[in-house]
Amino acid sequence: MTEIRHARLKTLAQWAGTAPWRVSLPHARDTHALIWITRGQGRCLLGGRRRGLSVHTAVVIPAHTLFALEPGAQSFGLVCEVPAKSPILMPDDPMVLRIREPRAQAELTNLLETMQRDQNEARAFWDEAMNAHASLITVWLRRMIIEQDDDPMPRETASDRLLSAYAALVERDHASGRSMQDYARRLGVTPTHLTRVCKRAIDMTAADLLTRRVLYAARDLLETTRLPANQIAARLGFRSAAYFSRFIQRHTGKPPSKLRKPPAKA
Repeated sequence: MTEIRHARLKTLAQWAGTAPWRVSLPHARDTHALIWITRGQGRCLLGGRRRGLSVHTAVVIPAHTLFALEPGAQSFGLVCEVPAKSPILMPDDPMVLRIREPRAQAELTNLLETMQRDQNEARAFWDEAMNAHASLITVWLRRMIIEQDDDPMPRETASDRLLSAYAALVERDHASGRSMQDYARRLGVTPTHLTRVCKRAIDMTAADLLTRRVLYAARDLLETTRLPANQIAARLGFRSAAYFSRFIQRHTGKPPSKLRKPPAKA
């Protein structure tokens, strides 16, 4: 994914992309994101924890944080993307903030709408304006974190810490070919315990989480590159191209060749 050089604003639908799997499968992005839900409901997987989404929810996704998003059919929101290598201050930790105070809701909506107008008009120095707007939005965000009466995320338990550590390892090493059992050993727990904790907290097994992250990487490479399937298989740690093809067929119902985008017409 191309790294952006300045902050930008997208609707939730634009940010999600045309294929639902691009947000519903666990993955990470190279940019920070602040999502502001203004209509509808849904849920998200964020840093190893499952959270519900509703109107007036702000979701902070730091760059390189494992997440998955399942917005409802009627959901609408805006997404402010911020370059990872930027002086704009974004929180280091993922969080979900439910903004209950009408004044605070209106403040963020106004900031985002002003940013959207500047982006649409593309006047002189609009890229600098985007970063300035994003800086004001992150000031609002940091104020909300301080002013919230309750914690942005529930207090961490040992299970939460295990899941966060597992999610971080999956994001970092999903292309290594390691099994879920390998990750459990590295975390100092049994595969059974890791699976039980995952199932209870995020409604999927530890193996499912790893599989879905690998599937996202595979589908992304198939869609966005012209690399042969055997090279993609090697890049993602599969033992053979045949095993990779069976993996894709089992989880998508299609062979790798059917997931390719047709080449652009000259």
